[in-house]
Amino acid sequence: MLTRRGFAGVVGCAICSVAGFSATEVNAQAAVTANGVTRTTLSRIDGPTAGYETIIMQVKIDKGATVGRHTHPGIESTVVLDGSIELPVQGRDTKVMKKGDAFQVPPETPHAGGKPRDEDALLLINYIVEKGKPLATPV
Repeated sequence: MLTRRGFAGVVGCAICSVAGFSATEVNAQAAVTANGVTRTTLSRIDGPTAGYETIIMQVKIDKGATVGRHTHPGIESTVVLDGSIELPVQGRDTKVMKKGDAFQVPPETPHAGGKPRDEDALLLINYIVEKGKPLATPV
């Protein structure tokens, strides 16, 4: 028996197939929390081209938590949904990004994950990265 939820998954995969993508994970994964940072994968699909995948993730950074310097094997595009963060990116001045601000970090560019200034920060991040490589590598 095909339930409403099952039907939605079939339709979603059909749409991905028509668009040239194949879904590797349709539903959100459980949240993973470490050192005051909670990461929840909302969507993950192959593409936009062979050898790459697109990941949409919600990230909550607790006030006072920091994310060490790291790189990604592709582009990071982020929107600050709530709070604010300090954003140090190599080759750029450190900026304060607040609710409603968006930024991108080029592939393999060292940056820190941002440090919330006055309150918890909530981010929506879209990664387009090389498939099979670690999402983040410390530097």
